Amino acid sequence: MLTSLVPTFWRQRHSFFVLATLFSSTRDVYHANLDIVALSRAGKVDAARKLFDEMATKDVVTWNSMLSAYWQNGLLQRSKALFHSMPLRNVVSWNSIIAACVQNDNLQDAFRYLAAAPEKNAASYNAIISGLARCGRMKDAQRLFEAMPCPNVVSYTAMVDGYARVEGGIGRARALFEAMPRRNSVSWVVMINGLVENGLCEEAWEVFVRMPQKNDVARTAMITGFCKEGRMEDARDLFQEIRCRDLVSWNIIMTGYAQNGRGEEALNLFSQMIRTGMQPDDLTFVSVFIACASLASLEEGSKAHALLIKHGFDSDLSVCNALITVHSKCGGIVDSELVFGQISHPDLVSWNTIIAAFAQHGLYDKARSYFDQMVTVSVQPDGITFLSLLSACCRAGKVNESMNLFSLMVDNYGIPPRSEHYACLVDVMSRAGQLQRACKIINEMPFKADSSIWGAVLAACSVHLNVELGELAARRILNLDPFNSGAYVMLSNIYAAAGKWKDVHRIRVLMKEQGVKKQTAYSWLQIGNKTHYFVGGDPSHPNINDIHVALRRITLHMKVKGEIARQCCKKVISPMSYILVIFSQEDHCKRQTQFDY
Repeated sequence: MLTSLVPTFWRQRHSFFVLATLFSSTRDVYHANLDIVALSRAGKVDAARKLFDEMATKDVVTWNSMLSAYWQNGLLQRSKALFHSMPLRNVVSWNSIIAACVQNDNLQDAFRYLAAAPEKNAASYNAIISGLARCGRMKDAQRLFEAMPCPNVVSYTAMVDGYARVEGGIGRARALFEAMPRRNSVSWVVMINGLVENGLCEEAWEVFVRMPQKNDVARTAMITGFCKEGRMEDARDLFQEIRCRDLVSWNIIMTGYAQNGRGEEALNLFSQMIRTGMQPDDLTFVSVFIACASLASLEEGSKAHALLIKHGFDSDLSVCNALITVHSKCGGIVDSELVFGQISHPDLVSWNTIIAAFAQHGLYDKARSYFDQMVTVSVQPDGITFLSLLSACCRAGKVNESMNLFSLMVDNYGIPPRSEHYACLVDVMSRAGQLQRACKIINEMPFKADSSIWGAVLAACSVHLNVELGELAARRILNLDPFNSGAYVMLSNIYAAAGKWKDVHRIRVLMKEQGVKKQTAYSWLQIGNKTHYFVGGDPSHPNINDIHVALRRITLHMKVKGEIARQCCKKVISPMSYILVIFSQEDHCKRQTQFDY
């Protein structure tokens, strides 16, 4: 009896060891597969391949993990080679190679693999649909979508996203979204974002209100829409609803304030963000510099520049481009040029920014010099480049150069002129007193002149006292914008200069009847780290006394400089006396107006 049990015992023991070894092997493969995925996500593809090669046992998951590692890191040819050497493939393998081809815009091979796949699921089709949508090939995407046996929520969402991206496709995107049998949070966000990108903020808000479970991504998309519309209060309200604010949401709200001329609020938000411990990125600094430029605040720009260097973004191209604009807006054109000189490989935006900087300062020759350098290094100019050059011509009064540049843009570079280009031409002609020539350009334009073009003519009529043409220009402006107070005021000034007081009175009465009010012009002074806004004759500002003291100081300083310049021109005082007078007078100013804020 005992002897008969011995073989059974050894067989059971042997089976136990086999199972234990098998379990250990399976567990090792499982962990190795996880390591391959982790290395892939860290971008260490060679290390993942080394581990793959060292594995004694590989299952289909191992092969799929290595295949995904290649295509997710942009290595299409290695993906193909590995795929064709696989001993066993499943539907995930086929979907991976299809996704690899799509990611590399090789849609022809993706279609070939889809046709060859013995087994397909929704993911097989969805990968190609997404690729076609990204390339704008919506007809092909629609055909494939209709050929799917059972399109799922991902398929519908990819189609909605694709239609929203192509010109004129937002209507079809909305119709498809409404026809979806089921929607997930991504579907709602894609639809909201598509409407926002197409300038349909109100429709986007309607979809957002209907969204059953609102998330922070949807809120951020709506904030973008409100910022584009200038509805910053609505944007701020939604921003306050975001519990876990990420860098994207901070950047969007700051950019919104900066681009809508509310730079001080943008900088306040930046300070709040830093206090939360959030680390800024390059887009953050671009937003901050836009805000500094809108305030013409060199002090704030310098602070941001120091922080920029601390975080290591001083060599970032987009940040450097924004920094050029800050220095230019603050009067530091030399510093703008220094920043540009530090850019190792300036792109089109860099060249346009430095050309625009010199154009804004009226330095046409420098702007043209940079344009010539740009062409020399084979950077192709665009419409913005020529707009800056034409603007420089306006400020410098270079009529012939403006016509030559316009011809160069159209004939040599094939850039279609926009209304802004024509506005510059009309402006430079009008400033030079060539009003009839300016009107001829307006009549020959391929589209109707807007209020900015007629505004240039009206301003010139005020200078050159052309009442008849001024009346025509004002009439055209008011037809386009009935509440344009500037047109009323300018026409009234023309009548006053011509001695037509009855017409002046008529314009004022008309403004009152139409409810048109002259826009209030604001001035500001930066005292310490705060900017104070005020209007002429308004005593309500809490720091009005300090503002008056600062203005008296500035006025006295200007008078001193003006008197010294006149004395120097008359050779009444020597250069050394000139220097002594400056220091003496400035010291007197400081003693006279010293106060503590």
